[in-house]
Amino acid sequence: MADRVFEALVVGVGASTGASVTEVLDLVERALRDAGLSPEAVVALVTVEAKAGEPGLVRAAERLGVPLVTHSAAELAGVAVPNPSGVALTSVGTPSVAEAAALVGGGELLVPKRKSEPVNGRPGRVTCAVATANPGFAVPGASRHDDRRGGDHDRGRDHDRGRDHDRGRRETP
Repeated sequence: MADRVFEALVVGVGASTGASVTEVLDLVERALRDAGLSPEAVVALVTVEAKAGEPGLVRAAERLGVPLVTHSAAELAGVAVPNPSGVALTSVGTPSVAEAAALVGGGELLVPKRKSEPVNGRPGRVTCAVATANPGFAVPGASRHDDRRGGDHDRGRDHDRGRDHDRGRRETP
């Protein structure tokens, strides 16, 4: 089997009010790991504007060293997705947050919507989906060459641990 290497990934994230940074990061990291994708290839977390100030999302983006990018509900509603949700439509005005946010730039959906595990007897409060970043994907106020992750991450070098690593690697059928 041949490996596919993805230079840039976008993670679309939806969250209920009050979702914790731990719940967000656990889901994102599990989704990437299960798909054989590297967190080092993530260039942005993307969500709906209504969730721009949600502390769990803001802190998750900070911990991943990427910006939190938002789009209007109307823009996300215009993106065709495989798993629309009536809950998202009712709560934020778009039938999809995670998948639409991941796909809004026109990339390829690699990980369809996943939901976080129940915590303390209540349903999971976070969804995420992963897509390739469109070659024209631009992160407002940032570039792939900035120091958000401690160095030259677009060359696959992990300066914090002093070793090279594979980025965004996934086996394809």
